[in-house]
Amino acid sequence: MPHDHGHARLDPRSGDRRVLAAMGANLLLTVAQVAGGLLSGSLALIADALHNFSDMASLVIAFAARRIARRPADARMTFGYGRIEIVAALVNYTALILVSLFLAYHGILRLLDPPQVGGWIIVILGMIALAVDALTAALTYSLQKGSVNMRALFLHNLSDALSSVAVVGGGLLILLHDWRLIDPALTLVIAGYILWLALSEIGGVIRTLMLGSPPDIDTTAVLDAVRHVPGVAGLHHAHFWQMQEHAAALDTHVVLEIGAWDRLEEIKAEIKRVLVERFDIRHSTLEFERADHAHRDADLFGHGFGGRHDGR
Repeated sequence: MPHDHGHARLDPRSGDRRVLAAMGANLLLTVAQVAGGLLSGSLALIADALHNFSDMASLVIAFAARRIARRPADARMTFGYGRIEIVAALVNYTALILVSLFLAYHGILRLLDPPQVGGWIIVILGMIALAVDALTAALTYSLQKGSVNMRALFLHNLSDALSSVAVVGGGLLILLHDWRLIDPALTLVIAGYILWLALSEIGGVIRTLMLGSPPDIDTTAVLDAVRHVPGVAGLHHAHFWQMQEHAAALDTHVVLEIGAWDRLEEIKAEIKRVLVERFDIRHSTLEFERADHAHRDADLFGHGFGGRHDGR
């Protein structure tokens, strides 16, 4: 079955305006939360502010990546600039991991000696933060469906909203019961959630940058389908990778039966049709060999010899 990567997309300039609006809202919120955290003595509020600031930095990186990714291919970047968004996502997730570790360290220190915290400031700013975080998540929701770069931002914003809910709840508990331990405890919860979120998402980004096989494509099924094209005797030196987030590619050597060599162009067209229609692989580079002159002991994957020769 083809893999449907067709997502409804906004006009690029409309998407840019949404990102810029989210950047402005997060900047104002970050300044307000830092000031409020210093006045109230709340580390949880400052933790939420730092999370918001990391989101604002992520928005700046993502905005720049969106603009660069639209550049057409040229002599310096023959595949185009689309992979810059994957690099931006890696930077953003790495920043989240560092922020979470910083917050966890200071949260543990405050558990040992919890300070007096002003609950009303926490509640008021937490509610403002919740409104801004919800707005930012709404602005980036429609952009994240087809981009790992924007998905990183949306998840940041969604986690911000959940963090704000925790901050407001902590402020209420401080007001009602003077539970000063709730502030560093919530800091650790927020830090743990951010860390879990970043670690769960960064693996796919690293896989793409390492030229790993597309995770939603069954490579065995693809190669079997090519083998069953009439005239194909075998395959080796297969490479699956992603040119961009939603652009799967295949490079492979195709061994043709001796009697099928005269039909090379016909067989090539059929292979490419199968790759597009059944697996949505629209970029393929095929090197053909005749069975009596094919590489011997060639590996099925990679470019080595001496491992596996795949013939029929």
